[in-house]
Amino acid sequence: MIVAVTPNPAIDVTYRVGAHVPGETNRVLDVQRRPGGKGVNVARVLAALDVPVRAVLPLGGEAGRWLGSSLDIPFATVPISAENRTTVTISGDGHPTVYPEPGPEVSTEEWTAFGSVLADCVADAELLVVSGSLPRGAAPELVAEWIGLAREAGVRTLVDASGPALLAAARAGAVVKPNRAELLAATSAADEAAGATALLRLGAQLVVVSRGAEGIAAHTSSDGVFAVPAIPDVHGNPTGAGDAATAGLAAALAADRPLIEALRSAAALGAAAVLRPVAGEVDLPAYHRFLNGAPA
Repeated sequence: MIVAVTPNPAIDVTYRVGAHVPGETNRVLDVQRRPGGKGVNVARVLAALDVPVRAVLPLGGEAGRWLGSSLDIPFATVPISAENRTTVTISGDGHPTVYPEPGPEVSTEEWTAFGSVLADCVADAELLVVSGSLPRGAAPELVAEWIGLAREAGVRTLVDASGPALLAAARAGAVVKPNRAELLAATSAADEAAGATALLRLGAQLVVVSRGAEGIAAHTSSDGVFAVPAIPDVHGNPTGAGDAATAGLAAALAADRPLIEALRSAAALGAAAVLRPVAGEVDLPAYHRFLNGAPA
């Protein structure tokens, strides 16, 4: 089983418009509301692959009640007093525009309870995934604490985070998966190689970098760099591509598959997610075609 933590879950609202023109009235053609947050999206993709998964997330307020009643994957939760957030995505011509709210303030006592629930969940897991932003006021060291809980259970951790949380995950010895912009921003490095080297020196077990249209690469401390290209000529909604790639990497790590196979799976799943209208879904037939080398 894979345990997927979403520190900052959200109600994901996607507005589909013909063209998004700032400053003008944009008629909405279609609205979709679904449980979201990066870890939830990862868990949904894993479930679609028939990988046993359990989400762990804090839920509070009316939004939290809606999220809990709408999740269609196994999950464990810790109740919080504050309201969960909403994220709005506007999808039309061109790249989608995303408006993520910062999320609730979670008390120290609530995070302590969250850690206790997580410790129970990782006791029989093969991998812990921590994916997404921390809500407002949350200390980056929380990520290190969760990695420590997994380590005590003999479980590896994969972290998709940015900023101080990414650095904390590296120091705690996790596999980390930033995109290139997040890597450079967190490390203040001049290029990808320097940024990955900085995270490896901090203690990261492995640094996997999403390169967008250039594919995905894994930087190791002893075996160099492994890379696979992106699937070409795939068009659609890219908002869930990174989460799907994380799911592909997680499934491969949990199954102890070779690193290059893990990267191919991540690239294929990321491309298959672009073909779906909302994050957390993948086009499974396309995924299998991409894995077998078929074009988009």
